Amino acid sequence: MMPSLAAVETGKKLALANKESLVIAGKQIIEAADRNGAAILPVDSEHSAIFQSLVGEVSPARRLILTASGGPFLHTPKERLCEVTVEQALRHPNWSMGAKITVDSSTMVNKGFEVIEAHWLFGLPAEKIDVLVHPQSVVHSMVEFADGAIKAQLGTPDMRLPIQYAFSFPKRLSLNGDRLDLFRQPLEFFEPDTEKFRCLAMAYEAISKGGNMPCILNAANEIVNEGFRNGACSFLEMGEIIEKTMSKVSFDKSPDLDVYLQTDAESRKVAQELMSGR
Repeated sequence: MMPSLAAVETGKKLALANKESLVIAGKQIIEAADRNGAAILPVDSEHSAIFQSLVGEVSPARRLILTASGGPFLHTPKERLCEVTVEQALRHPNWSMGAKITVDSSTMVNKGFEVIEAHWLFGLPAEKIDVLVHPQSVVHSMVEFADGAIKAQLGTPDMRLPIQYAFSFPKRLSLNGDRLDLFRQPLEFFEPDTEKFRCLAMAYEAISKGGNMPCILNAANEIVNEGFRNGACSFLEMGEIIEKTMSKVSFDKSPDLDVYLQTDAESRKVAQELMSGR
């Protein structure tokens, strides 16, 4: 959060590669960017796709559609989630990522963070940001306009493209790699199961409540994610501990940076105590 804020306060172009900055302090970072004339170019594949779909448009977006692979447990029955292991959670079907974000994808809290990030980047309320499960990870996200038109950015699941686009914008540079072949690639779309993936629903609740609630969500998730990977809690207990932390930590409707730092520390402490006392 602090490096992201420092970057935009210099007025520099920021290729934002972490979603947590805007999850925690989106209001302050976006306001600082506007105040200092700093452009924020998203590197997350979903937000890059939305950004690319908006380039050249003079009319605002009516709705954003973030796609999600559904992670390794998309087709796992809810009643069997209590049995899943760390090794299973780390087997993402499409993307090769670090352990923390891969576990976040398995609970779909990562997609919830992306909803919050999209809210701040593109200025739409959470109720106009939908999540659509797309197991193939070919359609990276979509934008709907007032006339009903929907624009999407498609490509292979390769992070080099959104990273390069952020650096080369508004130009496109040559990029070697696999090319998308739609003759060989079926495309499927499903509505997310927010009962099964409770963390996604909690992210919507956090951004709807506003204030420091997304900060609480993020901090609690940091604790349980690491706890799950180290055997301190089960897969389902991650969501339970996050939800309890959100109900216990002091809520502040209009936080400043000091409050965010205090909230982060308090949330981590509460989540750790809940995890240790389970």
